[in-house]
Amino acid sequence: MNFVLIAEQTLNGLQLGVMLFLLAAGLTLVFGIMNMVNLAHGALYMVGAYLTTFFYQQTGSYLLAVVLGLASTLVVGIVTELVALRTLYERDHLDQVLATFGLILFFNELVAILWGRAAIFSTIPDYLTGHVEFGVFRYPLYRLMIIGVGLAVAVLLWFVVSRTRLGMLIRAGASNRAMVAALGVNIRLLYTVVFGFGAALAGLAGLLAGPIYSVQPGMGELILIQVFVVIVIGGIGSIRGAFAGALIVGMVDTMGRAFLKPVLSTVLSPTAADAAGPALASMLIYLLMAVVLTFRPAGLFPAVR
Repeated sequence: MNFVLIAEQTLNGLQLGVMLFLLAAGLTLVFGIMNMVNLAHGALYMVGAYLTTFFYQQTGSYLLAVVLGLASTLVVGIVTELVALRTLYERDHLDQVLATFGLILFFNELVAILWGRAAIFSTIPDYLTGHVEFGVFRYPLYRLMIIGVGLAVAVLLWFVVSRTRLGMLIRAGASNRAMVAALGVNIRLLYTVVFGFGAALAGLAGLLAGPIYSVQPGMGELILIQVFVVIVIGGIGSIRGAFAGALIVGMVDTMGRAFLKPVLSTVLSPTAADAAGPALASMLIYLLMAVVLTFRPAGLFPAVR
């Protein structure tokens, strides 16, 4: 293991972490404020990837495609909340799980009808290709851009939640919805706004992931499992917890997959290390979640109630 490899995997872990944060931030707000278990959040991630790819193919402008993709995913999220989810807030979590699982099937079939079941190729403009060089170390420019966007969104969310009237209403709604409604705040409108912007954040993660991973029906399900791990580790309803949990999960998952097998090969036979390394690496984030829940059942940074 050399310094270049460690630095590269560290940045890969940071890049995965900020993408998980973009998904986790919206989902933890929805869960923390609305008490809504939304399994369809990964479907909105998929919708953002498909729509941005489609708009880029149609317009030829990446920036315009990003704007249109985010705006369209925001609208899809708002329509989904108004049509399918608004009646579920007072229902128990089992009803919410079943309904949002149905939305997963709906969105998967819809994108399959519109774009087919095969993965589609998502590209980036020439000015985002290439590498940035730091001496002997080279790293893809696009992945650095993802890190920068994720960190910028984290700062913006912190400012909105901590320093604006909307953020005050979000925090108050998470603490006592009945009191906020009694004070004259349109809690239903607040829910719609929060869900819409949560959908836009999921769409942002999807459009950023498109050129790295395949854009295909069902692409949101696997990453959604990791996002729930992030929320549990960080603390439900906490933006700070979502950020910390996402970085921890991103680093642990990336480092485990990169270095666990070579480390095991120093104490095990090559055959045993080849078999045990990938299996243990895929388990690391779940073992981490179990450890965190043992000592901090509410997560590392639970939301203040």
